[in-house]
Amino acid sequence: MQNRLKRIRVNWELYLLMLLPVTYFIIFRYMPMYGVQIAFKDFSAAKGVWDSPWIGFDHFVRFFESYNFDQVVLNTVYLSLLLLVIAFPIPILIALMLHQVTHQKLKKFMQTSIYAPYFISTVVLVGMVFVFLSPNSGIVNHIIMAFGGKPVMFMADSAWFRPIYVFTEVWQTTGFSSIIYLAALAGIDPSLHEAAVVDGANKWKRIRHIDIPGIMPTIVVLFVLAVGNLMNIGFEKAFLMQTNINVDTSEIIPTYVYKIGIQRAQYSFSAAIGLFNAVINLILLFIVNRAVKKMSGNGLF
Repeated sequence: MQNRLKRIRVNWELYLLMLLPVTYFIIFRYMPMYGVQIAFKDFSAAKGVWDSPWIGFDHFVRFFESYNFDQVVLNTVYLSLLLLVIAFPIPILIALMLHQVTHQKLKKFMQTSIYAPYFISTVVLVGMVFVFLSPNSGIVNHIIMAFGGKPVMFMADSAWFRPIYVFTEVWQTTGFSSIIYLAALAGIDPSLHEAAVVDGANKWKRIRHIDIPGIMPTIVVLFVLAVGNLMNIGFEKAFLMQTNINVDTSEIIPTYVYKIGIQRAQYSFSAAIGLFNAVINLILLFIVNRAVKKMSGNGLF
């Protein structure tokens, strides 16, 4: 105990810095968790959270037996896997390519061009998507018609929802996500590259044997985090891109929870669906972290 107090006195500046984020998490992240109990209650706004009667797992059973359970869960899983397979590796490739660019002005121009879309709000982004893909005035359909094709109803065809969602996600987030990998690449000892060049290694061999192993711990940690959020697809974009015609592919758990909880005021039922989603994410996080740690020795915890 005395040793701990001594360490705190010696490093008091660091503990002071920790105080604000810890306070934030306690107040805004942990204290609201008491509201999760309404997932097991027949919540009544008049009675409040504590006085509403307990009903066990009824809301969970109702969700599992609902007619659109398979559709909502499969849509969420399918879209999440597409993002994981397509959107996750692209920032790694971009970072590896940018790291090989030696012309500094060209490198800065490319970085700025790639980062810029991240700062566009989702509302504006979806508005641009609707304008560009409009069947009458959209530039994409004008190009298709210029080559003799027929206009495509992109936003009115459920088959186009997932490709458009994944494309916009890659376009918007790739630049910002690559920053972490670029930082990891900057931490690799330059003498390794110098020794490899002396030994006659070309760029591809240096990427394969020095850069990729050097950033592998970062890739593993971010992969575990990505799998841990597998079911947490961005609600905002999916909801804004959703139309009555593409709802069979665009209805995912976050949009379904919003409709049930906010639009239909079924708070307990929506809390149960959200809790189910969070538990799935937590289980995936533990499984993947354990598997990755066993295979590579690196893990999130």
